[in-house]
Amino acid sequence: MEFQIPKKVETLGEDIQRSELKYHSKRVGITKEFTFDAAHHLHCYDGKCKNLHGHTYKLVITVSGYVNDVGISVDFGDIKRIYNETIKAKLDHRYLNEVLPNMNTTAENMIVWIWEQLDARLHEEGLKQRGHRLEELVLYETPTSSAVLKREWMEDDE
Repeated sequence: MEFQIPKKVETLGEDIQRSELKYHSKRVGITKEFTFDAAHHLHCYDGKCKNLHGHTYKLVITVSGYVNDVGISVDFGDIKRIYNETIKAKLDHRYLNEVLPNMNTTAENMIVWIWEQLDARLHEEGLKQRGHRLEELVLYETPTSSAVLKREWMEDDE
């Protein structure tokens, strides 16, 4: 394979037309990953997690939607802003037992709460009305332990 430097940068209106930017009309998912640090402990649990301890949580968010006239379904920057304002601002460097609703702060409980917060925010931002939806969340409590939540599971329970 021979590597080449482009001779010319593509120019809108000359090499490609605005009407060509949208290549398809399919639903596409985009995924963005985030981390936050927090402390918690578990109630009624006979193991080391009954003690106060902390994690660097990793949250993987997948949102789907149909592309707009320039070929973008959801801007990665919008997902980052929504995460920062909705989840990180409430959970990062916090004691989860204090800031979450009354629940055992397991990954299984937390991921449903996170879904509810993000889903409500998508509605508030007008994204749901334009056909965008949460598809999947993965919440890693450690690099090898995670909880998963899928859209169809949330809809089945409604």
